[in-house]
Amino acid sequence: MAAPAGQQGDSNDTKVRASMVDHSNDNGDAPEARDAPGARGSGETDAQANAYAMDRLSQAFETSARRWELIVYPTLFAFIILAAYGFYLVFSLAKDVHYLAISVDSNMTVLASNMQAISDNVGQMSSNVRTMAVSVDSMARDVSTLEPMLTTMETMDQSIRSMTFTTANMRDDIGLMNRSISRPMHFMNAFMPW
Repeated sequence: MAAPAGQQGDSNDTKVRASMVDHSNDNGDAPEARDAPGARGSGETDAQANAYAMDRLSQAFETSARRWELIVYPTLFAFIILAAYGFYLVFSLAKDVHYLAISVDSNMTVLASNMQAISDNVGQMSSNVRTMAVSVDSMARDVSTLEPMLTTMETMDQSIRSMTFTTANMRDDIGLMNRSISRPMHFMNAFMPW
């Protein structure tokens, strides 16, 4: 199990310091010689300090890289899943559009045949309307020939009225004659044997 970042950094600091002390002791220099101006150990101390700083920088970079890995890898995985799902959606949409195009094509074929039938029926209706127009024109001419008949019928109407008036007069005259003859005939019927 890895140690936490803070503890690992402290242990590395301790290791670097110990290595610096060991390295200075390996040279056989006394502490006084190391601290003396112009001594050979000052260059080595700078190199060790630089190495220590680079080690600290690399540790900080690794710690930051681990943090970014915790963010980037799950994000990358989620992006891959979303990209796959988007591809599936686009594929499903393309398939549905294909089926829709086939359906519209078949329906348009049926619609075209129906429109052709409607066009034929409208053409037949137009010819029938032309025939009706000719018939109506012929009826108009026939009605115009009936106008003299209307005059004759008006004359007949007047004649029938006069006949009705004359028949009414005849009825009145026959009624008067009936009243005039019925009394004497009733009297004479008493003498008749039958």
